[in-house]
Amino acid sequence: LAKGRYGGVLAVGSGSDRKPRLVRMHYTPAGRAVCKIAIVGKGITFDSGGISIKPAAKMDEMKSDMAGAAAMVATACLIAELGLPVELIATIPMAENLPSGTAYRPADVITFRNGKTAEITNTDAEGRVVLADAIARACEDEPDWLIETSTLTGAARIALGARTAGVMGSDDLRGRVIAASERSGEAMWAMPMPPELRKGLDSSVADLINANTDRLGGMLVGGHFLSEFVSEGTEWAHIDIAGPAFNSGSAWGYNPKGGTGVPIRTLLTTIEGLIANAAAG
Repeated sequence: LAKGRYGGVLAVGSGSDRKPRLVRMHYTPAGRAVCKIAIVGKGITFDSGGISIKPAAKMDEMKSDMAGAAAMVATACLIAELGLPVELIATIPMAENLPSGTAYRPADVITFRNGKTAEITNTDAEGRVVLADAIARACEDEPDWLIETSTLTGAARIALGARTAGVMGSDDLRGRVIAASERSGEAMWAMPMPPELRKGLDSSVADLINANTDRLGGMLVGGHFLSEFVSEGTEWAHIDIAGPAFNSGSAWGYNPKGGTGVPIRTLLTTIEGLIANAAAG
């Protein structure tokens, strides 16, 4: 990871004895691939918040902070099992966010794979830090589309509740994801990225800070941070599944108590649609 310049993944995982990883999965079909799709999923195997430690209440549910990674691994395996005519590359950053004498700290400046830097203001905004490296790496594959999913912000749960995911990104791909979610039965809502919120990420010592100091538009600010690592011209979508990824209540619909698998159904439907669109020329 150090040789690969994955400074974000290394920083977040630095507090744990369990070393961080960057997992890459590459599927190519037996026949011609009609398009190339990159998928990225957040794999924080446990999130204590690090030095900016979380409250004890419900910290046990932070075992679910790898839901984005699990969904993308499952999607990659599903695409391969179905033999779909697409080149699919999954990039999965994995780390455990714990406080210790070696943990990354507020005021640290992290250098990411693409050379951008971030001043750490909150170690509990770690998902975007590992995803920055993963998105930058995924863009190097020059995909036609990039889809990322993560339990990124508590603000998403506050805004949309426990059953609805927020979707940001390029207008076209965001719209395709929303349409696919409606066909798949997974509740999602298109969210804006107001340009004025980007100013909240300005830093005097780095390209940006990892978390704004106020609580306004936290889900949208998280989307802005990720957008900084998407290559210009790349169609991309970010699905914040902080609400629906883990069901702490009783079962409902086809969602069991515990991990729900959201947004695998939407991802498959979206990818099938992108393949059909590419095949039609």
